[in-house]
Amino acid sequence: MIGQGTEASLVIDIVFWVLAVSSIIAAIAVVQMKDLFRAALFLIVCFMAVAGMFVLLRAEFVAAVQVLIYVGAISVLIIFAILMTGDIEEGSPAHNFKWPVAVLAVLFGAMAIFVTKSTEWNLLEPAIDAGRIGSNAVTDVYSNTIPVIARLLVRDFVLVFEVASVLLLAAIIGALALIRER
Repeated sequence: MIGQGTEASLVIDIVFWVLAVSSIIAAIAVVQMKDLFRAALFLIVCFMAVAGMFVLLRAEFVAAVQVLIYVGAISVLIIFAILMTGDIEEGSPAHNFKWPVAVLAVLFGAMAIFVTKSTEWNLLEPAIDAGRIGSNAVTDVYSNTIPVIARLLVRDFVLVFEVASVLLLAAIIGALALIRER
């Protein structure tokens, strides 16, 4: 049954909290850093922590995509763009909206907590106990993640898959346009 295997171990809890705290600290550092290059490095740390959380959720394919696309492509493109611009040490100029932005962030966080607590989540364990889902269906979902996602991408969501590939092609063309000599 779910929750009786590796999900219930103390090591998994410790790894989760390390990843959660490091992703929150890295996200705060991204916003607070004056040096854009270091902010981009903290963004990579945040992306890697999120990929680790996907692994804990048994979504290995999504974790691999997170590492390949966000850490491997987008972050490298951001760092490349930062290095191509001048005055990376100066950073962004300060603005006078620190308190309104802080209030909005707290309100958004409170709203997210409220929505999370008030939503009735469909969990697998009660569905298995009630007999609506067989335990074989649950093990199929967890054991065949990559083939199931591949079938969905090639059959049901082929348009979204192609749009994502065009977006990545546009990012590559944009990177080439940045480094091209004038």
